[in-house]
Amino acid sequence: QDKIHVIHIAGTNGKGSVCTLTAEILAAAGYKTALYTSPHLLKYNERFKINGINISDEKLAEYVFSVDELAQKNNIDLTEFEILTACAYKYFDDEKVDFAVMETGLGGRFDAVNVVSAPVLTAITSISIDHKDRLGDTVEKIAFEKAGIIKNNVPVAINNDNKGMPVIMQVAKTLEAPVFLSED
Repeated sequence: QDKIHVIHIAGTNGKGSVCTLTAEILAAAGYKTALYTSPHLLKYNERFKINGINISDEKLAEYVFSVDELAQKNNIDLTEFEILTACAYKYFDDEKVDFAVMETGLGGRFDAVNVVSAPVLTAITSISIDHKDRLGDTVEKIAFEKAGIIKNNVPVAINNDNKGMPVIMQVAKTLEAPVFLSED
């Protein structure tokens, strides 16, 4: 995952749309662009795209079996989402993509996608109350979990009316991450 130019996006609402638009813009500009989203609508393959094309059934099966075999061999218990995320990172690296736009599954700080150590950009879409049982019961607590994707000196983009802005700005300041507001 650290060999890939990752754009990591979290948030409560709009993150899937922002991921898709970002990937489409990069692909239209001529970059080989991967997109990892969740959940899927009809088939797991929809979660893994390169320039808008879903991974084949055969390749997906190959990656899932490979990751599962490696986990079992090393006595590592992985969730379904962790297996799929590992498959995405490996597939995108094998395919030598220019950029991988990665959507957080749930939260941010402890999400499997967040294993990337130095994305080229992070973005946090609007924050509201969601998954209170896991992320907290206030916008501030939820914003803190989502802001967990922010990394040292890595730019973060947020919408200028984000309800989690005070928390996001504090985390960004602490990590010396440049902030770009949507109005900029």
